[in-house]
Amino acid sequence: MSLPPLVEPADELTVDEVRRYSRHLIIPDVGMDGQKRLKNAKVLCVGAGGLGSPALMYLAAAGVGTLGIVEFDEVDESNLQRQIIHSQADIGKSKALSAKETVQGINPYVQVNLHEERLDSTNVLEMFAQYDLIVDGTDNFATRYLVNDACVLLNKPYVWGSIYRFDGQASVFWSEHGPCYRCLYPEPPPPGMVPSCAEGGVLGVLCASIGSIQVTEAIKVLTGTGDPLVGRLMIYDALEMNYRQVKVRKDPNCAVCGENPTVTELIDYEAFCGVVSDEAQAAAKDATITPKQLKEWIDGDEKIDIIDVREPNEYEIVSIPGARLIPKNEFLMGNALGDLPQDKRIVLHCKTGVRSAEVLAVLKNAGFADAVHVGGGVIGWVNQIEPEKPVY
Repeated sequence: MSLPPLVEPADELTVDEVRRYSRHLIIPDVGMDGQKRLKNAKVLCVGAGGLGSPALMYLAAAGVGTLGIVEFDEVDESNLQRQIIHSQADIGKSKALSAKETVQGINPYVQVNLHEERLDSTNVLEMFAQYDLIVDGTDNFATRYLVNDACVLLNKPYVWGSIYRFDGQASVFWSEHGPCYRCLYPEPPPPGMVPSCAEGGVLGVLCASIGSIQVTEAIKVLTGTGDPLVGRLMIYDALEMNYRQVKVRKDPNCAVCGENPTVTELIDYEAFCGVVSDEAQAAAKDATITPKQLKEWIDGDEKIDIIDVREPNEYEIVSIPGARLIPKNEFLMGNALGDLPQDKRIVLHCKTGVRSAEVLAVLKNAGFADAVHVGGGVIGWVNQIEPEKPVY
């Protein structure tokens, strides 16, 4: 689907800019007009992490005149395997500031606006209104639905990407010309059903593959070049080195962009997506212990069975002494229940406490009334009890 250019061209390019962007200028489909449109464009990148890193760097190199960065986190060592906009020297620094410094090092002609705050329903409309196009580099469902709904309400196009292990997806959502994210995914998955990259991992270079596609689509939308991925979902399998596309049609019954929308203003997206299910929250109430309490039970030879519900690869990185591994899915399938002792209290833990709360709900329903889980998981254990151990 060919679309008109999103932005008007700037008045001119300087001599230095002509030299810098010469390889764009000699492409007939970009040329002087397209480069002037990039110079005049204002693009907001949500996140300066795995997808945001290559997106921001290539948007800057391409000559997008104004780049906004929404990011509230700090650089952690575990980021550096994939978030190439940051370096070893940036550990502990604001991700937004680190990203800005890299962008300005790539292209000093780019104006960089920092939004060092968590994106939510109170600030998203005002923030998005300042930009022509949004690039979504988020890694959680609550923010994805927030970005989508805000863009629909403001009639803004946005380029979406998603990564997990060896798989990636990308599309362009623009409700004026095609479907929105809710047309593709009307409802978020049940809490705990889809693991995050922090739980399941991601191949670092996959970020570059999907992030560069996002920038390609952004340039096409801004300049009116080619056929953007509006109404199409691109799916990438890095293991098979296979790209395929799926058509996505606009849903007339879509809750936000349909003919009779039921979502006409922003909602509570954390509640909508449910980080932890209602059953898990109920199970964890009065059945959550701290890492220090667990340490006291271990030292006091309490009759407990410590069960780690993470995946084997996570268990190999770091574990709590005495814990045995039974992945969460074994409980969800019912396979693990028959192997649990009846004469010991079950103590569950995962990385941070989300997955173990979901398993706790399963055990409570199965009659293990005194089962508990460790709030903060193995991360809390390392921080409070064994700080010399690695975290991930």
